[in-house]
Amino acid sequence: MTEHIDKTRLNNDLNYRFNYISKFIDFNQDDIKILNTLAPIIFPLLPTIVETVYKKLYTYDITKDYFLIHHDGFEQFSPNKDHGITLDSVQVDYRKDMLSIFLTHVFTQTDWNDTFLQYLSRVGEIHTNKGGSASINVDYIHINALLCTLENIFIDTIWNIENMELKKKRETLKTLNKFFWIQNDFFTMQYGISLKDKQISIVPKINFSNCFFR
Repeated sequence: MTEHIDKTRLNNDLNYRFNYISKFIDFNQDDIKILNTLAPIIFPLLPTIVETVYKKLYTYDITKDYFLIHHDGFEQFSPNKDHGITLDSVQVDYRKDMLSIFLTHVFTQTDWNDTFLQYLSRVGEIHTNKGGSASINVDYIHINALLCTLENIFIDTIWNIENMELKKKRETLKTLNKFFWIQNDFFTMQYGISLKDKQISIVPKINFSNCFFR
């Protein structure tokens, strides 16, 4: 029997949206347990993982520039280049800590309740200008690329574990993939709301009267 999904609730009820996505991609309590079992493996590697992420962000000026802006909460900071302290480094250190905290929550959370789902959603919201800080508005293209990069780091990490059975690696990699798609959905939800409010479209109208394959 076909299950009815309420489109309005998908866009207005976070728990309902999560339950739909979870059922669709088969994310369940077993996956949460797998994430929990990864905690002792991942935690010692977190500093290296976070540094790798920010090294990637510094590879391109378009992503690095986000850390050169006076973000809310850093307006009173006075750079001191003589001591190796700059606006750049202070903001980046803060965000490195936030990324570490975020990943720690993901790998230790045993109950994905409403509070935790709101946290995951908030992670998406704070990167838009709807998150309470007018100075932060990261274009989604960079978020998408970053999530892929982060997932690739975890794939390499898990794949290189020598004492993990191949079947367990496969299950673990599938779980990580599901998680990143769930988190990505929370991002797109927040960015989708922003685009809807602006009532704009960057997609040109295309005449589909003819088949592309003819």
